Amino acid sequence: MAENKLQETAGNVSKFVEEIEDEKKRQDAHQLIQLFSAETGYEPKMWGANIIGFGRYHYKYASGHEGDAAPIGFSPRKAQISIYLSQPEDEIREEKLSRLGKHKMGKGCLYIKKISDIDPAVLKELVQDSVSYIKETYPDSK
Repeated sequence: MAENKLQETAGNVSKFVEEIEDEKKRQDAHQLIQLFSAETGYEPKMWGANIIGFGRYHYKYASGHEGDAAPIGFSPRKAQISIYLSQPEDEIREEKLSRLGKHKMGKGCLYIKKISDIDPAVLKELVQDSVSYIKETYPDSK
């Protein structure tokens, strides 16, 4: 079976954040690290070259595909910040997203331009929901 492309690395989170060229995006990354660390209880770790993840869980699908992933994470990309959520789409998530502020939503990825565009309290709820979903679905998660 093929190895997962996205894995936790020994990369230095602080160094990665300090190398973000845009000052505002760098500040937003620091703010997200504080928020995610506080809400999850996990230290930030690099996943791949440009994703900061919090926690780890092991998944195994019915197809036999398995691997490790972070329950929540983000990547401060040039155009926008990608926030990786692990909860299913449902009415509760949709209600929270309606209160979040300016964003776009992909399949499992929330896109924002900057933190000042959103309500951080609602983002905290989405982070908590994501971590709770992973803990319920994968009880052996760390």
